[in-house]
Amino acid sequence: MPWKITLLIAAAIAISYFDRQTLPVAIAAIQRDIPISNSQFSQLQAAFLVAYAIMYAGGGKLIDVIGTRKGFAAVMVWWSLACAGHGLANGFGFLMASRFLLGMGEGGGFPAATKAVGEWFSARDRATAMGVINAGTAVGAVIAPPAIAAIITLAGWRWVFVVAGGVGLLWAAYWLMAVKEAPQQESEPPAAWLPLLHCKEIWALIVAKFLSDAAWYFYLFWLPKYLYDVRGFDTKRVGYYAWIPYAASGIGSLAGGWFSSWLLRQGCSVNKARKIALGASAAVMPIIFLVDSAPVDLAIAIFSVAFFGQQSWSTLVMTLPTDLVTGRAVGSVAGLVGFGGAMGGVVFGLVVGFVLDHGYGYGPVFAMAGIFHVLAFLLILLVIPVIKRVELK
Repeated sequence: MPWKITLLIAAAIAISYFDRQTLPVAIAAIQRDIPISNSQFSQLQAAFLVAYAIMYAGGGKLIDVIGTRKGFAAVMVWWSLACAGHGLANGFGFLMASRFLLGMGEGGGFPAATKAVGEWFSARDRATAMGVINAGTAVGAVIAPPAIAAIITLAGWRWVFVVAGGVGLLWAAYWLMAVKEAPQQESEPPAAWLPLLHCKEIWALIVAKFLSDAAWYFYLFWLPKYLYDVRGFDTKRVGYYAWIPYAASGIGSLAGGWFSSWLLRQGCSVNKARKIALGASAAVMPIIFLVDSAPVDLAIAIFSVAFFGQQSWSTLVMTLPTDLVTGRAVGSVAGLVGFGGAMGGVVFGLVVGFVLDHGYGYGPVFAMAGIFHVLAFLLILLVIPVIKRVELK
């Protein structure tokens, strides 16, 4: 049963990443009906991420209170309806409102996933389970470019959002029929936020996620636009190429979780296993420095290495809350960590829009993105010398 739930949650995360890719991949078609500048594009992503950040923290609390089963179904229905609503947009403001509502719903997904892992799996298997779930990000993002391109060709961009929303509603119905709450529910009340915010280890995860997800959301939202604007791709060619880095990210999700679990089986401590895997993931990220001057095929390969490292890193960072806290606190800590990551995406996304609209190009952006994971890893080493259960005051 636990691995069945893992696969179902991975499917939900795949739907989530498909839904959030609808706008970036369809942007060229949308711009033919609704003019959108680089700064406005960054504002659309900021609207999603601000709501996502708030709900990531609040959603973690919600999941702790009402449970994984009901909570996951609720957020899936919300974000599916919000995604479908994009198809009704007649201007920039409608798109921004739809994007904000989508972010509110999707913000509850990963806290629910993290809590499920904490409920159903032992410490030895959690990183592997989280790796399978995190691989759902790649499945959704891999499917998105060719599928969205096909829907646009056959029916127009508005149907992209309708189809995506419908798939999410079907998942929610099946989830409620197939899944019961975890057999052993915690009896203690939900964790209060104030004790969590007094914990330096939790703050280290929040700031580390702020840094690393600043780069990730840039890759996630801007890769298709980079291919349109800099490499001269059309929608069909984006569909042909853009899935490749996301496939690499899926391999990274599985590899990071597997590697950490393998180290534990070889006798390494949780602290050593997690940090070796995190360090290896961060070490490959500066390769993105080279992408802007590389030919197309090599650029796609470089993006693939960076996406691999990012999602290996993400699997491990989102496993750490289950290593640091227990019971009802897990969803809340995961929510706070995700809040930090989303806010990193907001801030850096707005910086990217400003840099591009003022003619500086992508070079400085890739230079910044290439160092964020390294800084995040150094912060974890400094603030969390030993990964173990923390005392909440």
